[in-house]
Amino acid sequence: MAKSKSSYQCTECGYTTSRWLGNCPTCKSWNSFEEVHVAPDSSAQKTHRARLETPGYDNVPEARKLSDIRIDETARETTGMSEFDRVLGGGMVKGSFTLLGGDPGVGKSTLALQLAGRRNDLTILYCSGEESAGQIRQRADRMKVTSDNLHVYTETDISKIQHAVDKLKPDVLIIDSIQTVYRPEITSMPGSVAQIRECAGLLMRLAKLTELTTFVIGHVTKDGDLAGPRVLEHMVDVVLQFEGDKQLNYRLLRTLKNRFGRTHEVGVFEMNEFGLRDVTNPSELFLSGFTEGISGNAAACIMEGNRAIILEVQALVTPASYGTPQRTASGYDQKRLSLLIAVLEKRLGYRFGDKDVFMNVAGGIRLQDTASDLAIASALVSSYLDKPIPERNLLIGEVGLGAEIRHVSGLETRIREAEKTGFKRIFVPGGASESTSKKTEAVNQLHQVNRRLFGDKS
Repeated sequence: MAKSKSSYQCTECGYTTSRWLGNCPTCKSWNSFEEVHVAPDSSAQKTHRARLETPGYDNVPEARKLSDIRIDETARETTGMSEFDRVLGGGMVKGSFTLLGGDPGVGKSTLALQLAGRRNDLTILYCSGEESAGQIRQRADRMKVTSDNLHVYTETDISKIQHAVDKLKPDVLIIDSIQTVYRPEITSMPGSVAQIRECAGLLMRLAKLTELTTFVIGHVTKDGDLAGPRVLEHMVDVVLQFEGDKQLNYRLLRTLKNRFGRTHEVGVFEMNEFGLRDVTNPSELFLSGFTEGISGNAAACIMEGNRAIILEVQALVTPASYGTPQRTASGYDQKRLSLLIAVLEKRLGYRFGDKDVFMNVAGGIRLQDTASDLAIASALVSSYLDKPIPERNLLIGEVGLGAEIRHVSGLETRIREAEKTGFKRIFVPGGASESTSKKTEAVNQLHQVNRRLFGDKS
């Protein structure tokens, strides 16, 4: 009797070796190798597996010339959720393979079930390895999800899932989650590198050969990265990240990879007792609690894909209670905060050496757009001087090391969003915009902004 084959795989990147290694030569992670056993196949098993791995094996399409391939723009199907369609690039593409990741409890299964219930004209197979059929039905009743074409299948064996797909022939397949399904021929536990890679490979071939739109839910690690081998992200067509503070009502669906549309798009949802609701005007949502007339509060405008979002940033500068001043940032890169503080000290003469500095992005969103630099720097000065920024003022611009205000992308889009939201004065980088808006004020240096906002001549 043949023995099972043994190898070692890195749980971070999927690198395979014949012996255990302490440090992965590919991703440099430590103690990430686990032993993988693959049972030998009999000839009958090999034949059966070959058929399972190649749905439609007797009708494999031939290679075609590029000029003979027609682009069918009608191949997209809307999801019934406008924000979901936005991040997908206009809707679902037939044969696409989409990975949806997010923190536990953020609402991935809720989003998937709501998606499954929006299109009653499509046959949808919802495969769950984490919940029973009764639990799914209870959640569907709470969310008022009703559909005669929604089929629930609670199974984790990938071969049985393939059999269910061959029998039902659905339009959309949802797997919740990829960490729970397994392939019997592999002796590793479900969720291991080998299982995730093999099951994802089978699902990808199934999606491409049968034009089955497939959504796979994936867990994330404690660092916020998608769990499983990095090759998983390369195999799929679309990678979506569902994020948000579970203590708040809003959620963000972010596009990290999209072979069919624009990347870095973001969809905004509001979580309520009936599920998720599309938020078509996120600026209104993030500014709903904005209190003007308080020092340290400022309005910033960021770009998420081709969408401009206005939100509130808050700064608090107080005398340090202990010997070492604190620098705390929530929703913003702390190193970037230290850089802005250094610019304010070196170029404008403000002294933060004996001050505690706290910075927060209201609503829990995380800022990555450097166009928010000017708003954050102004919020710091506002709290330092204890002078509030005048009402309905928006600040847009990147701050350089010389305290210069640098040009940012998508400026016209930001200005239109600010005008629609009702801002009276919009500070923009000098010489960067040819906008005809009468509400814009061009500034070249940070000290010019301070003079116009606070009358400070530093």
